[in-house]
Amino acid sequence: MNDLSFTVPLWVWAAVTAGICVMLAVDLIAHRDNHVIGFKEAAVWSGVWIAIGLGFGLILLAWQGGEVSSTYYAGYLIEKALSIDNVFVFALVFSFFAVPDAYQHKVLFWGVLGALAARLVFIFVGAELLQVFFWTAYLFGAFLIWTGWKMAVSKDEEVHPDRNPVVRLVRKLVPTDARFHGDKFFVRISGKRIATLLFVVLVAVEATDLIFAVDSVAAVLAITTDTFLVWTANAFAVLGLRSLYFCLAGLLRRFAYLHYGLAVLLVFAGVKLILSETPVGKLPIPVTLGVIALTITVSIAWSLIATRGQTTHTDDQAADTEGGETGETGRPTAAPAPQRPAATRSPHTTDPS
Repeated sequence: MNDLSFTVPLWVWAAVTAGICVMLAVDLIAHRDNHVIGFKEAAVWSGVWIAIGLGFGLILLAWQGGEVSSTYYAGYLIEKALSIDNVFVFALVFSFFAVPDAYQHKVLFWGVLGALAARLVFIFVGAELLQVFFWTAYLFGAFLIWTGWKMAVSKDEEVHPDRNPVVRLVRKLVPTDARFHGDKFFVRISGKRIATLLFVVLVAVEATDLIFAVDSVAAVLAITTDTFLVWTANAFAVLGLRSLYFCLAGLLRRFAYLHYGLAVLLVFAGVKLILSETPVGKLPIPVTLGVIALTITVSIAWSLIATRGQTTHTDDQAADTEGGETGETGRPTAAPAPQRPAATRSPHTTDPS
């Protein structure tokens, strides 16, 4: 497979990874008081993370030139688009378990850490397989096409996070209390260390994102097998996932047709990966970047136009705030589940039973 070839010194890897850790630490400190994150705060943080992600592309432009920078932006855009699909499922998981708004940030923080770790492993394994065994491009490509097809044609399916095999296994192996104990994952009851319901929620989120990581990484590997570019595109896109959730959770019902755009992107990535091992070769990066940007723009615009005039959960929250409504315990209640689009990647991942 022909691909970009440029040397990344070890200290650059270390510096970028350290920078990502620092940004995670800053985000954790900023929300250590478990306050409910509102739309305005989430929008500001989302803007910060997006600016950092786009800014890193400019650093690559100055360091390695336009082709490397464009390749990074293509991977970043496709990963950012696919991360919206994660938001749908996170909202469903939180609604299913009725997780109070104040505790959702902590679950997402540790969920993002798990997502980054899983992606780092998949990136190196996937890139090595593609470099050593050319036929794995056909397998990854077919997987992406199948995933895109499933996303486009599947109908609404009810998701039951408690049926996730990983969640059920944890409940069998770890003593669990079916209640929340503040923001604690574990508590001591009668001298025994017990997992709380919040820990079960975390397991459900991690198990879901583990599967998301497979097609997300495969989609970026279809653009480039350079591990540094794949890692940074994934990392900077995932860093903003938590803020993106709080920013979009109340607006998800407006993205009624976004899944068609995501399906097109996955199929396009699969076809691109397969073509890379044929006489056609890899498609030019400007073409890839153009297809990604156009697909995202059209699917979002189509969704917003089609759902124009619908009341969003953000509007409902504002009305509740003015009326002083809270849950029976005096805490903010968990957001209601959004109306899901016809399909996301979740039906065949979070509810396999």
